[in-house]
Formats: sequence, C-alpha cells, structure tokens
Amino acid sequence: MLKHSDIMSTVDMIDHQHLDIRTITMGISLFDCADPDPAACARKIYDKICHLAENLVPTGCAIERELGIPIVNKRISVTPIALVAGACETDDFVPFAKALDRAAKTCGVDFIGGFSALVHKGMTSGDRRLLAAIPQALAETDVVCSSVNVATTKAGINMDAVREMGSIVKKTAELTRDRDGLGCAKLVVFCNAVEDNPFMAGAMHGVGEAECVLNVGVSGPGVVYHALQSVKGAPLDIVAETVKKTAFRITRMGQLVAQEASRRLNVPFGVVDLSLAPTPAVGDSVARILEEMGLETCGTHGTTAALALLNDAVKKGGLMASGSVGGLSGAFIPVSEDEGMIAAAQAGVLSLDKLEAMTCVCSVGLDMIAVPGDTSAETISAIIADEAAIGMVNCKTTAVRLIPAPGKRVGDHVEFGGLLGAAPVMAVHPESPAVFVSRGGRIPAPMQSLKN
Repeated sequence: MLKHSDIMSTVDMIDHQHLDIRTITMGISLFDCADPDPAACARKIYDKICHLAENLVPTGCAIERELGIPIVNKRISVTPIALVAGACETDDFVPFAKALDRAAKTCGVDFIGGFSALVHKGMTSGDRRLLAAIPQALAETDVVCSSVNVATTKAGINMDAVREMGSIVKKTAELTRDRDGLGCAKLVVFCNAVEDNPFMAGAMHGVGEAECVLNVGVSGPGVVYHALQSVKGAPLDIVAETVKKTAFRITRMGQLVAQEASRRLNVPFGVVDLSLAPTPAVGDSVARILEEMGLETCGTHGTTAALALLNDAVKKGGLMASGSVGGLSGAFIPVSEDEGMIAAAQAGVLSLDKLEAMTCVCSVGLDMIAVPGDTSAETISAIIADEAAIGMVNCKTTAVRLIPAPGKRVGDHVEFGGLLGAAPVMAVHPESPAVFVSRGGRIPAPMQSLKN
C-alpha cells in the first residue's frame, strides 16, 4: 500500500529533481508496405504510420495531465527502411525519408526513427541505396533520424561499411552547414544495435518485433544526484545501494505510464528502457552524479570506475522494478546534452580518449560530440571502428554520433537547441588512420561470439 510519504517524495522528484518520462515510442512494422512502385510504397508507409499513431500524442498528453508525470517526447520507430524499400524500382530513397517526415508531422510526434540499415556482415542493394540517401534525407527532413549497424559480436566489424560511414557523416555535416552540421545529430552508427530502443537517434522497430508495440524510456539523473547527497562520505557499496533503490522507483513510474498508454491505445506494451538520459538543464546531468561520488571534475582519473558503478546499479534497480526491461538501459553520456559534460570538456578535463574509455562501461558510446569541421572522413571512420571494437569484444551496444562542425575549430561552440543542447568542439588526433581504414574487408568476430 502506498504511504503518504512515498507519494510526496515522488511529487518532489517531479517538481524539483527533473524526474520525467523521456519518451513514449510507438514501434510500427512496415513490412507490409513493400511495393515495387516507389510512390505506392511511400504512400503505404505514410498511411500506415498515420493510422496506427494518430492517437499517440493526444494519449500521451492526457496521461501526463491526469497522472501529473511529465512525458517529454512522443516518438515513432519503424522497420529499417532499407528492408522495406529494398524491392522498390528506384535508386533514390530520399522520398521515403520525406514520407516518414510527413507522417511524423501529421501525428505530431517529436522524432521518427528507422531510416536505417543493418550492414554488419554485408550490404544488399537496398542497404547501398539507403546509405547513399542519408545525407540528403537528413538535410531535407526535420524529424527523421537515421541509424546504421556496422558490427555485431557474432559477425565482426564490416570495415567497408565503416569506411563509407565516415564519408556519409562528413557529407551530412556539409549539407547542414548552416545549422552547425545538425544533420549529424540525427545519425548514429551502431555495434550490436537493439531492436526495441525507444531513444533517438538510434530507435528502430526490429525485425523480430510485433506489428505495433509501445516502448517507454524513463530518465532521472537529477533524482539520482539528489539521492546521493544523502550519503555523502559513505562507502561506495552504500552509494551503489542508494542508486539501486532510486532506479527502482524511477522504473516503477515508467512501468505505470507504459501500461496505461498500452491500455488506452490498445497496443502491446514492449519494454521500459531505464536509461539515465541527461538534458542541458542544470541539475539533470550524469556528469554531476559522478562528481557527487567524489570526483573533482568528470573526466579525471576514477571517472570510468564511478560510471561503471552507476551503470550497474541502475540496471539492478530497474530489473527489480519491471519484468520488461529492454532497450539500452543504463547511463548515457552525450556531451552536448549534459551540462556537466559540457563544463568538463570546456575545462579541458574531459577528452575524446577519456570518453572512449567510459563507453566500455556505459550504455551506448561516443554520443553528441562535436569535432573540428576539417576532421577527415578516415578519422571519423577510425573512431567508429574503435567504438565498434569495444562493443564487439564486450558483447554490448556501442554507438557513435559525431558532428564534424563545418568551419569550426577546437574550442569553438556549436548550438543545436532543445534537448540536443550545445557543445564545445573537441580535439581529435591529427595522425592519419587512412591506410588502416582503406584496407576495408571485415574484422573477424571475436572468440566471445562462439557461444553455441
């Protein structure tokens, strides 16, 4: 039975500690929209999304009002378009991105994900056409997000795809030069991409998913930060226990919202993703949690250990709260979206190399990092390869979302606005990896892949 103190504590978390539901994401299968005629395929995509998601935003807003729980984003994810449009008799996949954009705007959602391809072991004709369309598609749409899976623990790393993605990221930045390369903020390159991720830019509706499903992403770095203030100076096992209990409460709230939205929309409930997703708002930062554990500045020695504790405790607490935990679930470290990360980078303490080390123990990878506009495509590809190797060997999801900001140098700033925030331009190593990247081929799967 709920106690009055529990209710008031939750109200305080919402009012003063930035607790929210970060997203309700409806996943929609588009397999039955396939058609050799590209115009017919695009029309079917638009019609199906609008039919299934027409009540998503009104329902989310109603739940928000009735329960008093902020729901920051309403989103849609779809079957990777490379699979849906592969049979179309066209070389131009940009119209499919525009159909997604129109459908998302008609439904009123914040983002739609799934302009995606799965190329971890090789590329089909549809994959190649989708990859070729990514820069123009992201430049000519507003809310479409794209993702490409270039590696898995089971298959290894497709270095041909990695090499191509470096050029695609560069071209996307150039085509959105007037917005500081904003298109790249909607493009993520994965290793071990998951099928039920509700967070953008990597959300897609996986091939093993149902016809339509609701996934919820919770957040709450501010709540964890506040909870740790009550255990100042305590041993780290007490810190971990405090994070676990806090994650439990956050996840229970997410489960409540997910089940209620599922019931009202008559759509099966999928998963709760219990990731700690920061925002640029002061008091809603993962970096500040790490500093509350005792680090002078995020990025100094000890940061990776503190993040490992946080990530593990969040997962353990969330698993106790819900039998349907999925997505990425853990701690995110997007630089531009976390005011503590921004401050640490500006102070010169947090470097790209340290961020790479941190990705070994967090939920995703190198996320929302601005680098100089003259960074070569080969260097971007090499960064992607490094991050994919971490994910492949450690059997975890990793990703890269880099913004080579056109015309910007180290120390300059880029501004994206909203949840995407702003970021200082960070340095990359000047030495060239071009010969390594140009070899292509495939980095073989590690021994960890042989589990049968």
